[in-house]
Amino acid sequence: MASNFTITFEKGIVKIDLPSRLDATNTEGLQNDLKQFIGKKVEKLVFIATNLEYISSAGLRVIIFAKQKIGVDAHIFLIGASDAILNVVKMSGLDNFMTIQDSF
Repeated sequence: MASNFTITFEKGIVKIDLPSRLDATNTEGLQNDLKQFIGKKVEKLVFIATNLEYISSAGLRVIIFAKQKIGVDAHIFLIGASDAILNVVKMSGLDNFMTIQDSF
């Protein structure tokens, strides 16, 4: 059950490099790792989605968790997502609170 994601925190920016799949097999680990940033001064949450090929409802929930618990005042970015991922994000309404870009 390898998670295959990398999280870095520097100068108020949390970058999450997502694996090819974000689903129930790895979102619990990601959410647990993200809990370390609750209460810290996070200005930007950056989800790097260049490798992301599939996102389930569990994956969407971890993004919502990050926004609600870590980045209430932070700017949320989704970077390099494919059209398929963007469609899911837009259908779920998450694009209402995040900036979608090709690069960061």
